[in-house]
Amino acid sequence: MRPQVVAHRGASAAIAEHTLGAYVEALNVGAEALECDVRLTADGHLVCVHDRTLKRVAGKRGVVSTMELADLAELDVAKWKNPWTDLADEEPDRDERLDRVLTLRTLLETVRDYTAVHGRRVELAIETKHPTRYGGLVEKRLVELLREFGWDGPDAPVRVMSFSFTALQRIERLAPGTRLVQLVEHSRNWSLLRSAIGADWIVGPGIKELRQHPRLGESIRRSGHEIHVWTVNKERDLDLCLDLGVSAVISDKPAAVFGWLAARGLPL
Repeated sequence: MRPQVVAHRGASAAIAEHTLGAYVEALNVGAEALECDVRLTADGHLVCVHDRTLKRVAGKRGVVSTMELADLAELDVAKWKNPWTDLADEEPDRDERLDRVLTLRTLLETVRDYTAVHGRRVELAIETKHPTRYGGLVEKRLVELLREFGWDGPDAPVRVMSFSFTALQRIERLAPGTRLVQLVEHSRNWSLLRSAIGADWIVGPGIKELRQHPRLGESIRRSGHEIHVWTVNKERDLDLCLDLGVSAVISDKPAAVFGWLAARGLPL
């Protein structure tokens, strides 16, 4: 069995992260799951944004949690990726909706509609970001939204990820059966987490930690937990994941990962 190919913030090596354009491209290249980070706006909307501020992707100092969705919707969060696009006369006019702050609701609708049209299951790996001024309200709003789609159970095409053990406990209470991924930032944290997390929780170590601490991957594998690894952007890192028997690789370059898997004779 080969690992599931998960598009990290969409096809984010090619197109600005967390934009609808990045996710559409990920679907076009065959990504089997889409990863996103979510934050809560001041007026209660979940948006797909990694950083607490918009300085990196929109050149603005605003903090996401203090801004309303209408204000966020005015921002171009894609131009930073290719600032010279406006100077290219041959470039076709671009749909601005592809370059704006994306709500989680829109991403869920996109996956639902894509599945209905193409008959291909696409999953979502949703990471809640902490710490945040709203605390557990993030998970509460997330579960409410998933419930609207009927995606709050074990058979749903959704799993929830976090570096926060407490956040995942909230999801477990609010939506029992939802698949949970305990992200691991530092190998030293694993010795504490392994005795605390649920028996059916997935473990998500970073590829850099796996490389720097070879015993980490073996320890997780021996524990019996399914392994999802982030962020796998190099061929040699994919090989490490294959050696460990991981269940999912999260990559900025989903198309490249498919090519590397094909080169190894693995079914696509």
